[in-house]
Amino acid sequence: MSAIRIARSALKVRPTAFRAPAPLMLRRGYADVASDKLQLSLSLPHQAIYKSSEVIQVNLPAETGEMGVLANHVPSIEQLKPGVVEIIEEAGTTKQFFLSGGFAVVQPGSQLSINAAQVEGYPLEDFSAEAVRNQIAEAQKVANGSGSEQDIAEAKIELEVLESLQAALK
Repeated sequence: MSAIRIARSALKVRPTAFRAPAPLMLRRGYADVASDKLQLSLSLPHQAIYKSSEVIQVNLPAETGEMGVLANHVPSIEQLKPGVVEIIEEAGTTKQFFLSGGFAVVQPGSQLSINAAQVEGYPLEDFSAEAVRNQIAEAQKVANGSGSEQDIAEAKIELEVLESLQAALK
């Protein structure tokens, strides 16, 4: 008797013997419930400036609009515009960092990685409102002047970043 006939005859005798197991119901049990905290890593190209597993929420200046990220957020990748990243820690304290741009990657397991595109990312308290106003005035002179196209384009980008920073400092 061939192997296929033996298998068929076994199925007739015990139909459940070779049947694939029923699909498992995907349910969360008490032990499987994910943490209510984010694991956050905020990095510049040359160093990590913040890392914690005790973060409740992170507010991001995404290109699509301001967004908040909590634990168990849907996985996504967001491009960041110049602005403030606000980190709300478990103890209720907040930390704010100004980034000139970058990407935020939300991964399964409540993991959030923020990668600054430039080497510019500093705690908000490190900035002087007066110095920012002075730099805006200088950049406006160049942007409205009769310099080269490259100088004018660079000044307009500088103005966008500085104006975002000025708004964050108010």
